[in-house]
Amino acid sequence: MQMIKASFVAFMSIVFSWTVQASESAAKTSGFEEFVNNFFNRLNGPFATVLFYEIPIIKLPLIVFVMVVGGIFFTFRFGFLNVKLFKHSFDVIRGKFDDPKHPGEISHFQALTSALSATVGLGNIAGVAVAIQLGGPGAVFWLWMSAFFGMSMKFSSCTLAQLYRDVSSNGSVLGGPMVYLRKGFAEVRNWPMAGKVLGTVYAVLTVGASFGGGNMFQGNQTFELLASEFPVLADYNWAVGVTLAFFAGIVLLGGISRIAAVTSKMVPLMCGFYVLSCLAIILGNLGEVPAMFGEIFRQAFNPDAMFAGGMIGVLVQGVRRASFSNEAGVGSAAIAHAAAKTDEPVREGVVAMIGPFIDTHIVCTMTSLAILITGAHLDPSVTGKGAQITALAFSSIHPIMPMLLTIASVIFAYSTVISWSYYGEKAWQTLFGEKSNKIYRIIYVFVIILGPILKLGAVIDFSDLMLLSMALPNVIGMIFLSRKLVPMVSEYLQRLKAGKMKVYK
Repeated sequence: MQMIKASFVAFMSIVFSWTVQASESAAKTSGFEEFVNNFFNRLNGPFATVLFYEIPIIKLPLIVFVMVVGGIFFTFRFGFLNVKLFKHSFDVIRGKFDDPKHPGEISHFQALTSALSATVGLGNIAGVAVAIQLGGPGAVFWLWMSAFFGMSMKFSSCTLAQLYRDVSSNGSVLGGPMVYLRKGFAEVRNWPMAGKVLGTVYAVLTVGASFGGGNMFQGNQTFELLASEFPVLADYNWAVGVTLAFFAGIVLLGGISRIAAVTSKMVPLMCGFYVLSCLAIILGNLGEVPAMFGEIFRQAFNPDAMFAGGMIGVLVQGVRRASFSNEAGVGSAAIAHAAAKTDEPVREGVVAMIGPFIDTHIVCTMTSLAILITGAHLDPSVTGKGAQITALAFSSIHPIMPMLLTIASVIFAYSTVISWSYYGEKAWQTLFGEKSNKIYRIIYVFVIILGPILKLGAVIDFSDLMLLSMALPNVIGMIFLSRKLVPMVSEYLQRLKAGKMKVYK
């Protein structure tokens, strides 16, 4: 443990050094905003070098290789559980097996909506649009493939989170990769130090991702969307930040129970609105849908020259956007699912694996078809502007639709902010103890305000890198721990097939 703390101190020393250098540079240029961008640019370089190191022969970036191999490994390791228990998962979600006496803080349904609130959002609206613009229609196919195999990764992480969670005397739960990597490696592999290192690294990355992708990026994009649709707000970025921080603070102070109460109502409504809007475009152009699917499959393997990167480039775009959208393999959702009320770890994994299906196979597919049918991704005026590409597609229904999409996007971003506050807080708690959680909350709320105020291209890149980085310790660790889950899965399947599961509804 001393080695881990020493490593963290060394890391913070390097960060401090970079801060001083970035501060000196900022003093010569344009102030705090330049300082922040310089600081994060220094962080991004080393992370990007490692994450996107191109593996010889197969020519895949390291992080994409890990995600692809991880998804395939767990799918085969558990015998295509994502297919076998697909129907069963909906029985669990609707409460058929819920016992209020089971340990935990929230229901299966609330755990799922809490996790979805962190993933269904700007990744679906903006991220998918950018993937299509950069990789063409073929990127959608790799989105689907990544999500299909990602279901098994999410099953693994959320089952492990339940199996190794810590439940305090007051009933609060601490779980997720930072816990199961530490405890699992000590039990399954008898490598306690390896587990502590992986768990600590994961916790540090999660805190970074919570401030970046889960917080600052959401606030930044919320303001950009509002200012583009309501120009009167262009000079009131601080007001947008303060308002978002205020409403987020009200919820996050209540912990996972309050977050779950909000998201269990918000997520179904906002997903319903968004999917119905996309369906209006699709149904209005129903004759073009078969051709669109044909183009998706064709360009997955034979992309047009107008889209960069060839087949590998298209695959990378699909996997990268899928990871940012549904977070399968990243392990963040396991932190929320660890709090679910159940005495069956496998059962919560079954609930969790539906997340990528809803997020990617339903919501992202709706976005993709709406964009491809309208050709919005081909408009040069919205190059690189993900949310505006989708808004352009929505405008084909009615001129008011981009405004409604903006409002929906703000709600999506808000739900992501409150869910990621919980993820970051639990990671922070792992590093510094529960008594320090108030410090994290104060910092988190302050950072929400900064998001809309600063023009932070480097921070957005940092958000991407932190989120993807989380997959490295998590996926690698889960592969080593998978031997613990295989007999549990087999036993669960046998009891389910024999009708020995206790039903409450």
